[in-house]
Amino acid sequence: MTFPPTRTAALERLSKFVPKSGRDYAAKRNFDLGPGRHDHVSTLSPYLRHRLITEREVVEAVLGRYSLSSAEKFVQEVYWRTYWKGWLELRPSIWMDYRTDVKAGLNRLQTESGLRAEFDAACAGETDIECFNFWAQELVNTGYLHNHARMWFASIWVFTLRLPWALGADFFLRHLLDGDPASNTLSWRWIAGMQTKGKTYLARPSNIAKFTDGRFQPSGRELASDAPALDSPDNPPVGEPPYSDHWTANLPTALLISEDDMSPGFMLDRGLKPQATASFSAASDRSPLVVSPRVTEFTEAALDDCTARYGDRLGNITKSPEDLLAWVRDTGAEQVVTAYAPTGPAQERLDTLERQLKDHNIPLIRILRDEDSAAWPYATHGFFKFKEKIPKLVGELKGLRAAS
Repeated sequence: MTFPPTRTAALERLSKFVPKSGRDYAAKRNFDLGPGRHDHVSTLSPYLRHRLITEREVVEAVLGRYSLSSAEKFVQEVYWRTYWKGWLELRPSIWMDYRTDVKAGLNRLQTESGLRAEFDAACAGETDIECFNFWAQELVNTGYLHNHARMWFASIWVFTLRLPWALGADFFLRHLLDGDPASNTLSWRWIAGMQTKGKTYLARPSNIAKFTDGRFQPSGRELASDAPALDSPDNPPVGEPPYSDHWTANLPTALLISEDDMSPGFMLDRGLKPQATASFSAASDRSPLVVSPRVTEFTEAALDDCTARYGDRLGNITKSPEDLLAWVRDTGAEQVVTAYAPTGPAQERLDTLERQLKDHNIPLIRILRDEDSAAWPYATHGFFKFKEKIPKLVGELKGLRAAS
């Protein structure tokens, strides 16, 4: 499967999927039929992760054809992404803990030769488990895995191969085109019993055989028969949700477009008129290890597609300046505006830039989308409590469209 890094490709994929987003998706979404046969899921995740197309656009397109009750399963799946982002925004220390766990795991690889050999075999798809090997190689070769395969893979990594969970999450983040700090980190934590205390996910041979349509039939001896939760501290207390800043009209403005939001039209349509724009990717910061060129190339090409689409509204465009502070100062801007980047590498780069800009009395203005501002405060507990709010949030989208 290939993913052309353009909004046009995202819209074409959405249009093709919408007719399947109701009953077909609900009945067949768990089947992983292999590369080139992921026909019952949207495969929009690489585009949604970078907001070449937004969650709001996808939900509105689906509900333009089906009622919420008919497309409930798919709409909930889209809101899982929103929920995970909100959950991590309310507890950003979890991301820092994950970063620490990755470093600790990498340190172990330097001193434990047996663990290093097992880790290398898992990443290369050279274990004794056929299905796991296939998924490892599919991920590396395509940048994508079906969601059910991700769950099986993570469970086998943690409970059968007994490898450090954070190194598995890092392996995904290095290779997934849709590698999202929130969805990826928190999903791996859930598999391991760290996200919801004591609740783990066990990859079962019968489940794999059924939902791969018999492509794989692991024996009971190949996979772990139980999944004891990993030890972990309690989740931190819920913090305050982020808020949106506001730019000052008629002030010389520089716009920053990050990999986290490649649809700046929501700001431009509200009157933002940058005199200069720069794009930047933090994809290489996903991991201490080398991130797949497939990921970095997709991200950079998608950013190019974004600036080309909005080119006549962006002022002077600079691609990936090496020194963001120097670029800002060269533009003569008195404020820098960017779409809010949630917890992760892009936000870390923006935090660094903000500290630097303060020394020059230049504010960094982060604009939070209305739909995120509405949804994230509800991500305080588990998803099942959050999903009770989905009908309300969907109803509010109609109001946002009318106001825009």
